[in-house]
Formats: sequence, structure tokens, C-alpha cells
Amino acid sequence: MSTQAVIAFLLYALINAFTPGPGNILALNTVANYGWSKGRKLFLGIFAGYYAVQIICAIFVFGLNELLNPVMSIMNYIGAAYILYLSIHVAISKPIETEEQKSASFWKGFMLQFVNVKIYLFGVTALSGYVVRYYSTLEMLIFFELTIATIGTIATLTWIFLGKIFRQAYQKHFRIINIILAVVLLQCAWSMLFE
Repeated sequence: MSTQAVIAFLLYALINAFTPGPGNILALNTVANYGWSKGRKLFLGIFAGYYAVQIICAIFVFGLNELLNPVMSIMNYIGAAYILYLSIHVAISKPIETEEQKSASFWKGFMLQFVNVKIYLFGVTALSGYVVRYYSTLEMLIFFELTIATIGTIATLTWIFLGKIFRQAYQKHFRIINIILAVVLLQCAWSMLFE
């Protein structure tokens, strides 16, 4: 895997993991309302669900690559289009206000990840756009998806521990932060198609 491909993969993974999404917002809201100790089960559920979904994505991409290899080249374009959509969405989005969460259970966090379309698209796009052209074994695809899940877990932990600071800084400077992230995502889409 080339250095440029690794950098593009990591940039894509970091931006996707650290931008506000359902898991990060729920974790932030839970820690703000209930604290770490009461939210711990929910956080563990979010982390476990993230890993489970990413393994499912690895198996999906492996099966697609093995059975329908020509489809993988099309997936590059679909992935680049998704990243383009994501960059536009990030550039124009505003901070999200959430309702207070009533319960903070492991299963609530775990199941959230199974309906979190963002992480499915994240996992499939990362593999099809950056990894499959270099590695196609199930073991390597799972390795990269576990890397994504680990980055996502670190991002969620960051939102938990620095949540109030993140929330204030993001709400105050969301426009410039979103534009910078959108430009970096555009570079990721470009490298996916033209590397």
C-alpha cells in the first residue's frame, strides 16, 4: 500500500470518526447528562457495536470482491460519490441539538451502531476505495475494519472526555471547521479515483 493511499485512508477514517454522528452525539449527550459512570454501559455498547458492524462490512466487501470482482471498480465511484456527498453535507451542516436521553444501556449503544448508516458506508467505502486494490484477503480486510473501529472508538472517547469543550468550540466555529473538513474529504475522494 503506497504512502499516499495510507495517508488518504487515515485522513478519511479520522474525519469520519471525529465528525458528529449518531454514536458521538449520543455519547456526548449521555456524559453531559449522566456522567461517565452512569453512561459507561452505553459507551461500551457503542464500542462493541462499532467493531461488530465493521467486521460485517469486511465480510461484505470480501464477498463482493471474491464473487463479483468487476463490481469493486464500480464501488470506487460509488464510494467517491458518497465522500463527495459527505463533504457537501459537512460543509453546510450546523451543530446538532439532541434531546436528553432517558436510559444509558449497553444494548441501546450496541443497537444504535447497527442502524447507524454512516458507519456502514464508512467501512465499505474505506475498503473499496483504499484497501482492496492492495489487499483482498478476509484477514487484511478485517484488520483494516478493526483499525477503523479503533479510530472510531478513540473518537467517541474523545467526544466523551472532551465533550463539553468540543461542543462549545464546534458550536462557536462550526462553519470554518466544517469547510476545512469538507476540503480534506474532497481530497480523499480525488485520491480514491485518481491515485
